[in-house]
Amino acid sequence: MQLGHLLNSVEIIDGSLNMTADVSAVCYVAENCSPDSLFVAVKGLQHDGHDFIDQAIARGARFIVVEKKIKLPAGVVAIRVKNSRDALGMLAKNFYHDPSGNLSLVAITGTSGKTTVAYLLESIFKAAGFNCGVLGTVNYRYAEKIFPAPNTTPESYEMHKILREMADAGVTHVITEVSSHAIELRRVDACDFDLGIFTNLTPEHLDYHLTMENYFQAKKRLFAEILPRSKKNILYKMVINGDDAWGKKILSDVSLAALRFGLDKKNDVRADIKDLSLHGIDADIFFNGEKICIKSGLIGKFNAYNILAAAAAARGLRIASEKIKEGIENLKHVPGRLEKVDSALGFNVFVDYAHKADALQQVLENLAQFRKKRIITVFGCGGNRDRGKRPLMGGTATSLSDLTIVTSDNPRREDPLAIIAEIEAGIDRNKTKKIAAANSLNGKGAHYYMVVPERRLAIQTAIDIAQEDDIILIAGKGHEDYQIVGTKKTPFDDRLVAAEALKLRSGK
Repeated sequence: MQLGHLLNSVEIIDGSLNMTADVSAVCYVAENCSPDSLFVAVKGLQHDGHDFIDQAIARGARFIVVEKKIKLPAGVVAIRVKNSRDALGMLAKNFYHDPSGNLSLVAITGTSGKTTVAYLLESIFKAAGFNCGVLGTVNYRYAEKIFPAPNTTPESYEMHKILREMADAGVTHVITEVSSHAIELRRVDACDFDLGIFTNLTPEHLDYHLTMENYFQAKKRLFAEILPRSKKNILYKMVINGDDAWGKKILSDVSLAALRFGLDKKNDVRADIKDLSLHGIDADIFFNGEKICIKSGLIGKFNAYNILAAAAAARGLRIASEKIKEGIENLKHVPGRLEKVDSALGFNVFVDYAHKADALQQVLENLAQFRKKRIITVFGCGGNRDRGKRPLMGGTATSLSDLTIVTSDNPRREDPLAIIAEIEAGIDRNKTKKIAAANSLNGKGAHYYMVVPERRLAIQTAIDIAQEDDIILIAGKGHEDYQIVGTKKTPFDDRLVAAEALKLRSGK
């Protein structure tokens, strides 16, 4: 591609440029550079691309995008910009011929619910006959292809590359989960979204954002800065949880046309819940007076909000009510989101991705509505991640469970026992008694906890001691099929481990 076309809409500070020069490729990782490529020096969280310019040139890069003045060898062109991340997104958009402009593109952001809303909306799109692609936490998928998701939201270059591949494969509608990191790191700034969905906001990623206000401002950027640039002719650019305090703040701060969803009658899209059970949700959804009766296999009140978010977005995209109903009812479960593990032993086993205090609280409070006997929770916290949530999760789990088994998650480079000690710091010992072994319960489980550091053994223990009508929640890893100890990733899937333990107990 000619340099002039590639630099279209890129804000250049200075550079002596031959706009007809041919550029073979765009790269931001030096080792990926090739002859006559353009290298973008991006400042990362751990490394600065400016330190790898010599390596990029050695591999053939002849055009270097930088944020500071730098001396380069003869024949290598410096292009100075204000923000390399902004430039990378626009360069990728131009290099891949603006794929988001040719797709219907929906962004989902918020603390909890993004993945479930993405699966619901994908099911609705399929019911409506659209060819759908998804970029999310569980995986990236389109046209019967599934790829691992290294990040919830791809880096801007990969984002436009994948969108181009999707468009070329005949995809018409794409759903992308957009994390606060992605917004702050400008991974989606050059995307042309049809609309954005806000699910909720609760404490998370505060090791990165430091304060809730910073976290909120990162999320709000999607609605206040990115969506207004959209060239799509869609009336409602925002779909906002009108029951959430932070959602209300977006509605007051941002002037874009919005559809509000929630259980409050003031919302544009709301629901009357007729029944919640371990079999699912029976509810009536109202769109400004029009009613859709739905029966969903998803469990819990929080999933009613996820259903409303997807329904509101579908309505904003003018999808017919019968297709919205069909799509919602076609989705039987979401991987690792309160996913049921089949048991013939008289008690229920669920696996959920809840890895922060608020999400764990929501799941446990919803399960508590269906309790007949005990709730047994197995969970741990990841290493080299937000330490502040560990005691909070310890307090939440033990206050809402009859028995909590504290174990390891992905300890990474931390000592698993040190992580567990920080979880225990949040447990109220006046209300929750620590026991050394499951047989100490003597059939009673009200507010006890035990420590079983090895996760497989912890899950096995929970299933071995479960009684008829108990509910077991295995939380923290959800859809993940690995465990990270040190720097080594080994296969580990809570759902498979639980199924194996159930099989062993039943003697089959």
